[in-house]
Amino acid sequence: MNKTLHTIAGAAVIAFATTTAAFADTAKEIAVAEMASLFKTFDQDAARELIAEDLIQHNQFVPNGGEVLIGLIPQLKESGITATTHRLISEGDLVVAHNEYKNAQLFGGDHLAAFDVFRVENGQVVEHWDNLSPVTPPNPAGRTQFDGPTEITDLDKTAENKALVTAFVEDVLHGKAPEKITDYISTETYLQHNSGVDDGLDSLMVAIKAMVDAGTQMTYSDTHMIVAEGNFVFAASEGQFMNEHSAFYDLFRVEDGKIVEHWDVIQKIPPADKAKNDSGKF
Repeated sequence: MNKTLHTIAGAAVIAFATTTAAFADTAKEIAVAEMASLFKTFDQDAARELIAEDLIQHNQFVPNGGEVLIGLIPQLKESGITATTHRLISEGDLVVAHNEYKNAQLFGGDHLAAFDVFRVENGQVVEHWDNLSPVTPPNPAGRTQFDGPTEITDLDKTAENKALVTAFVEDVLHGKAPEKITDYISTETYLQHNSGVDDGLDSLMVAIKAMVDAGTQMTYSDTHMIVAEGNFVFAASEGQFMNEHSAFYDLFRVEDGKIVEHWDVIQKIPPADKAKNDSGKF
């Protein structure tokens, strides 16, 4: 047993299990331990146990390989960076963390909102995706990019909720049948954490129209990943935003068969010739 895993959840010993649910919990613990080694304990030995040597890195500003991240740990510690995970969901070997970084100049900003996605295999993080953007002021409803419910519920509805969001992405975000939006988003309760949009489906429609009128509409062309656990469903997509090639990381909360809450992080995708790895954004 990897000794680092004994530090998670007190002194609990994590055993690898065969059921899907138990495996997901184990993947979560490994991802949490990996983040702790980088941003809390700043422990290079622990990180070396938890991060695969041949890590596939999709952050386009970081080369592939675990040693690249491990080598940054002294600088991370000196910078005073802090990381707070507000939500954590997993499905199979994938773990999604809704993170907040402060003193994060090494990542491009003092205060950042982020989604980090990890693929776990054989007790290590073997692949990593992320989207990061500067934290912006609360939206007109006073909601921030991080507040709101965090508890995972309705585990028995995971497949149903994933199917709902998948259909929403295809019909509405990809534009196949946008008129079906009320089939997916609640007309009574829709809580929005995007800083530029107020609560409510009507406010979302107003914001979309304003972008279209300005010639800067948000368009989704491909969705590469959907991860669900209970009432939370995460989607990683690409398309155009403000006339730039962009990545959209969206987290939805589902209640009683409708989307009732939304968080997101949007990041520009750099040109391929500017990337520091050949893994691609997705």
